[in-house]
Amino acid sequence: MEDVSQDLLDPDTTSTTGWCQLAYWELSQRVGNLFPVENSAVNVFSEQARGNGMCLSTLAMQRISATPDAVLKARQKIGLGVTLSREADGVWLYNRSSAPVFVHSPTLNDIDTRTLVYRVPPGHCLRAFDHNKAATETFAWPSYLGGSPAGPVDIYSVRISFAKGWGPKYQRQEVTACPCWLEVHLRPCR
Repeated sequence: MEDVSQDLLDPDTTSTTGWCQLAYWELSQRVGNLFPVENSAVNVFSEQARGNGMCLSTLAMQRISATPDAVLKARQKIGLGVTLSREADGVWLYNRSSAPVFVHSPTLNDIDTRTLVYRVPPGHCLRAFDHNKAATETFAWPSYLGGSPAGPVDIYSVRISFAKGWGPKYQRQEVTACPCWLEVHLRPCR
């Protein structure tokens, strides 16, 4: 896999091609440019010495304001991070970190369950997005969340938080309260 972390420093290199784009967030602040993914798999990790892919430490150097302690602590737990892989049946996430990751995807939620965020322990994987389900089902905002969401819902967006969960079962109600998280913008399959 080619190291494209230098491309993150130049906004003119942001591409709309590929199967997804990654946005890295620290709390409610997006850090760096969108990271286009062209290969069938991409690694997201905390330190450059961890290999090729999206390096969060490299992105964090672009942060304008001071980095909160909670973000620094969470970033230390990311380590090898995650691998996202585009497969025939959807997008798979493999947790290579020593801490759990938490995933929200519209195609993971069953209408009969109240699970909004799935915990993926270290060494485990999860199909984070199902293309067939996205293409064939109508998605409705669950009634147990109080009707409709405050803003638009993108069914081709997956959110992944490192080490800290969010939602009704957690102290943090919104993903923007998590120290380090990713937003995966998937290109719809045609």
